[in-house]
Amino acid sequence: MTENNKGLLTALGAFTIWGLLPLYWKTLSTAIPIEIVCHRITWSTATTILLLILWGKAGKLLVVLKDKKVILRFVLTSLLLSVNWLIYIWAVNSNYIVESSLGYYINPLVNVLLGVFFLKEQLRKIQWLSILFAFSGVCYLTFAYGRFPWIAIVLALTFGLYGLLRKTASLPSLEGLCLETSLLFIPALVVLIFLATQGQSDFVQQDSNGRLLLVSTGLVTSLPLLLFGYAARKIQLSTLGIVQYLAPSLQLCTGLFVYEESFPREQIIGFSLVWCGLFIYATEGIMRHMGRKKRPLET
Repeated sequence: MTENNKGLLTALGAFTIWGLLPLYWKTLSTAIPIEIVCHRITWSTATTILLLILWGKAGKLLVVLKDKKVILRFVLTSLLLSVNWLIYIWAVNSNYIVESSLGYYINPLVNVLLGVFFLKEQLRKIQWLSILFAFSGVCYLTFAYGRFPWIAIVLALTFGLYGLLRKTASLPSLEGLCLETSLLFIPALVVLIFLATQGQSDFVQQDSNGRLLLVSTGLVTSLPLLLFGYAARKIQLSTLGIVQYLAPSLQLCTGLFVYEESFPREQIIGFSLVWCGLFIYATEGIMRHMGRKKRPLET
């Protein structure tokens, strides 16, 4: 198997796991979202530290801890990530899986806008057109469906800002996740202890299978990230950009066909406008990439 095929398979694995995570969070719905997030932070810290020690990469993380600017950046990314996790888990367990999927559909276009405002990147006309379609979809959902899709917008913005800050970070994905969760480890542990002392801890009340599911939140957080990190080094970004839509598509199908969430005509039209924008954006990106590949052959 070629390196490119390995990269593609690991990318499919990462986005499939992310797409099916609503099924996992639903099994933990007896716990309040803040407890699930705190377990996710706690066990992700333990998992990533163990992996760094096993792979001999812990030393690099210790060096970075001496840089206050890096620590400040990762404090911000850890807060954005925890807010994203909290809103997402609450939305899934409150039967808003469909709206959550919208957030990850529009996330690539939000990333483009953040690049314009913060990195002074220039957009091509066709990219502005794709953003206009997505904006029209959000507006339609707000006025025709009668409710601003705040869950989708918050998820897209928090993850977009998180990606913007991580874009210039000096740590790879595993070391970065370890630092982010480690910075929140103590607050998360305090919350878990508080819930236990108040008799509100689902971990205490659960059987061994339920506790194992909560402990495994560290693995389901770290595994797709490792797969994604491997894939990003092996396949082209244009390919990765297309594969990423697998995750929200699986989330949408889970919400519609597994948990039978409603999907009225107004939502279908709003989603369709967003999908049109994504199709334009993805197609333009692929064509430009193919054009760049052909030029050296023509000279």
